[in-house]
Amino acid sequence: MQCRRGRSVTVAVVPQREPLDIGAYLALEELYHRFTTGLLLTLMNRRGEDAAADFAFHLFRRQQLERFLPGLDKLGLRDEPLAIACAKYHYLSNHIGGVKVEYIPESDTKAWVRYVPPRWIYEGPAIAGVSSKVSRAMLHGWHGNNGVLLGDERLGFVCTTLTTDGQPGLEGYYQLFDRPLAPADRVQFCPGEIGPDVDPAALPLLDSASWPADRLAKAQRNYAMEYVRNGLVVLMEQFGPAEGRFLGHITGRLVGMQAADEVAKTLGTTTGTGLDAFSDVLVRLLTAQGETVLRERSDLLHQHTWRLFRGAGPLPLEVFDSWLGLFEGLALLWDRRALVQVTNRLDAGDPTFAWHLRRREAAGAF
Repeated sequence: MQCRRGRSVTVAVVPQREPLDIGAYLALEELYHRFTTGLLLTLMNRRGEDAAADFAFHLFRRQQLERFLPGLDKLGLRDEPLAIACAKYHYLSNHIGGVKVEYIPESDTKAWVRYVPPRWIYEGPAIAGVSSKVSRAMLHGWHGNNGVLLGDERLGFVCTTLTTDGQPGLEGYYQLFDRPLAPADRVQFCPGEIGPDVDPAALPLLDSASWPADRLAKAQRNYAMEYVRNGLVVLMEQFGPAEGRFLGHITGRLVGMQAADEVAKTLGTTTGTGLDAFSDVLVRLLTAQGETVLRERSDLLHQHTWRLFRGAGPLPLEVFDSWLGLFEGLALLWDRRALVQVTNRLDAGDPTFAWHLRRREAAGAF
C-alpha cells in the first residue's frame, strides 16, 4: 500500500521470474532424443526388424492421433488446401522441434516435404542400424493417416526416397488423388521420381518475436518428451509390462551412460565428481521437465509431480522402472558405484517419488 496526497493506491507486486535454465532444457532434450533412438536400436538388435517396425508404426500413429489436428490449429493451417496444410505442418512442427525439414508446394493438390540428414530419429551412426522397413512403418503410422483424420480419404503420401536406402533424405509428397484410397494405398513408394529443388528464401519463417530462444528450447524439450512418453507406453502395449520393462530399462541404462558426458557438458559441469554433484544434475533435469522437486538432503529428493506422463492414464509400474534406467545410467558416470533407488512412488499411490542416492559397497557373507 502506498500513500499519495491522502489517497491510498494499491501497488501490484509482480514476482520476479527465475531465469530459465536453458542448459537443462537442452540437456533433457538430448537425453530423451537418444532414448527414443535407443529404443529402436534395442528392438532391432534384441527382437528383430518386424518388432522394431511394429513399434515404429504404433509410436508414430500415437503421436499423430495426439498431435496432428491440434498442431494444424496452433499453426493456423486449417484453411489451407489439404496437401499444402500437411506438408507445411511437417515443415513447421519439425522446425520448432529442432529437426531439419524442407517444404516445396507444387500445386493446391500436391506438396513436397523432405527430411534432410542428419535424421533426428536416427542419432548419429544409429541410422546404419535401422532398416528401411522401420522407416516405411513410420510413414504408414503418421503420413498415411492424415487424410483419414482430415475427413478426405483421397489424400495420400507418395515416398520417393528413403535415407535408410542410402538416399539423400526421406522425401515425398502429399497428393489429393481423384478417388478414395484403400488403407494399403495411403502410403505409396515411387523410387526414382525426383523432387524439385527447394528455394530457401521461399520457406515459411517463424516469427522470431513469437518464438524467442527460451520458447524454442521448451518446444524442443516437449518434442523429445512426447516421443519418450508415447514410446514407453507403446513398448508396454506391444510386449507386456515384464518384457517391456526389460527392453526399456536396459535401453535407458545404456543411453544414460553414453549420453552422460554430453549431458554434463550442456549443463556446464563434469562427470566423475560424485553423488552430491549428481544430485544437482538430477534436480536440474527434473525441474527442466516441469517437475516440482524438493531436496531434503543431497542424497534424498522428493519429486511431487510427473509431468512427463501427465494425462497418460493408468500406467503399469514398469513404465517408471524403464524411465528410471536413464538416470541409473547417468549416475554411474558421476560415481561408478552409484545406486539410484526410488522408494515412495507416485505411480503406486504415494504422495511423492522419493529418490535415494547412495554408493554400493561390498556385501558381507550372506
